[in-house]
Amino acid sequence: MGGWWDTYSFRCQPVDHSTTGQAMRMVHACWWYYFSKFTEFFDTFFFVLRKKSSQVSTLHVIHHGCMPMSVWFGVKFTPGGHSTFFGLLNTFVHIVMYTYYLFTALGPQFQKYLWWKKYLTALQMVQFVLIMVHAFQLLFIDCNYPKAFVWWIGMHAVMFFFLFNEFYQSTYKAQKLKREAANKKREADALLLKQQQQQQLQNGGTHTANGSATAASSAAPATNGSVSVGNGTGNKAADYYVRGDLPAEIELTHRSNTAGSVQ
Repeated sequence: MGGWWDTYSFRCQPVDHSTTGQAMRMVHACWWYYFSKFTEFFDTFFFVLRKKSSQVSTLHVIHHGCMPMSVWFGVKFTPGGHSTFFGLLNTFVHIVMYTYYLFTALGPQFQKYLWWKKYLTALQMVQFVLIMVHAFQLLFIDCNYPKAFVWWIGMHAVMFFFLFNEFYQSTYKAQKLKREAANKKREADALLLKQQQQQQLQNGGTHTANGSATAASSAAPATNGSVSVGNGTGNKAADYYVRGDLPAEIELTHRSNTAGSVQ
């Protein structure tokens, strides 16, 4: 065992340039970490081949573009020591990240297990905060470690923290605002539909009342017609007396009806 699993100090760890077993194991670990920065280009190639250009973001290009060059300086001049902390932490985060990619590649049946995507971005930001604290502490304590690499590592962490934070805000906060706007629109549409239904019910009741009034108006002319017929009969009977004629059958009928009504 060697490095952070054995004798390394989180407060101050100078670079061991000897050829001891532990020192050489840390050199080999640094080289393999440097090599892994080139293998990370494969996910970019896969994004392009799958025409997932939206995933090849500015953050993705900067992160994968500058890391090989940045790590090369560390492997060349400080292969071990304090700076290897960020490599250890970054390797752990990438294991979690590529586990997520594995689940996404296994098909839709695994989508229900990918609810923690936004927490993966949050984990990456926590990583950069820890790297900043671990690096910049050497500005305040005496440690046999190059101050230039303290700034080199610390400022990389600052840059990536703000890039990932911008990605987090633009992706997950924007999605939250979009969902809230969609919910408000659905509520407004439901309220409008309810108002329209109530208006239709009110209009239906008004039409029913108007129909009843129309029916009553239609019955009135029939009554007036009966009155007119009755008046016509009376008028015809009176005409017989004016002309001096004998009562006709209709007059006799009229008289008998009148007499019955009086009785």
